Amino acid sequence: MAKKAKKKIIRREYTKADVKELRAHSKAKTPIAKIIKLTKRTEGSLRQKALKLGISLGHRR
Repeated sequence: MAKKAKKKIIRREYTKADVKELRAHSKAKTPIAKIIKLTKRTEGSLRQKALKLGISLGHRR
């Protein structure tokens, strides 16, 4: 039985538009699951970027 090949990680830089969108989602208190689908980025990636920007993400209502 052959092992399944690991998915190659493709890194995408955050553009100014991406950062602006992330700030807007933070202000609107959008759930993290929704942001993941809209931006097509991983939760870890979004959380790390938010941490560097000094904003919070993934608010519960």
